[in-house]
Amino acid sequence: MQGGRTNKVWKLVGPGPDRVLKLYQRTRPNPLFGNDPELEALCLNALAPTGLSPKFRASGDIPNAVWVLYEHAAGTPWTSDTASVAGLLAKLHTLRPPIALPKGCNGSADLDATTQRILSLCHSSERARLLDLKPSGNVRATAATCLIHGDPVAGNILVNGASLVLIDWQCPAIGDPTEDLALFLSPAMMQVYRGAPLSPDETCAFLAAYPHQQTTERYAALKPWFAWRMAAYCLWRAENGSQEYAQGLALECANLGTD
Repeated sequence: MQGGRTNKVWKLVGPGPDRVLKLYQRTRPNPLFGNDPELEALCLNALAPTGLSPKFRASGDIPNAVWVLYEHAAGTPWTSDTASVAGLLAKLHTLRPPIALPKGCNGSADLDATTQRILSLCHSSERARLLDLKPSGNVRATAATCLIHGDPVAGNILVNGASLVLIDWQCPAIGDPTEDLALFLSPAMMQVYRGAPLSPDETCAFLAAYPHQQTTERYAALKPWFAWRMAAYCLWRAENGSQEYAQGLALECANLGTD
């Protein structure tokens, strides 16, 4: 199957429901998005009854690789109607599955530390410029943590009529729900996965449809920190051969108030 940027994926067609076999690649660790097959299997198994994820079937390993098998979720990657995604994420953020998950980033101090770690892996002259763009102020960690997907970009949301399903549960966490909001709204991630960032109207529609005002207000306070972190990630990706992220870097820098 096309679209996977990290792992190899096959669609298995035969008697009964079609299935997807994902083979996890042993590649250079990603400083922002994890790639944990055990976490994906746990989430698929726990969340399948909710309809928010594909149905888990099996997992295992072969020499030097791990695989996960789940039912194929019908649909096409999301491209429009941000309000529907706001509803999807709001539903996800109410769930408390009985599974052990890592803690996600929480507050500007965590975002600062993550961004500094990503920039330490970069070597071009852009690194110094991004260091100078560090946001000011402090946003404290929140105690209102919840299940977050950790990578709800357009390519990981499948639309089938009125139904939306989240795929690629490789880096879930118990964390700040603004993390999912920021990753979905990110201009860079929209450019990479949809081909264009959201318009101001699309962004406003998303934020208006997400039903928890405290979370959207917290996202607004953290937005510069999320943009700074994503700019650093785009630089790291571009330096490591993924040139489609160069445009994402420019978009995130513009989001910081500079080009």
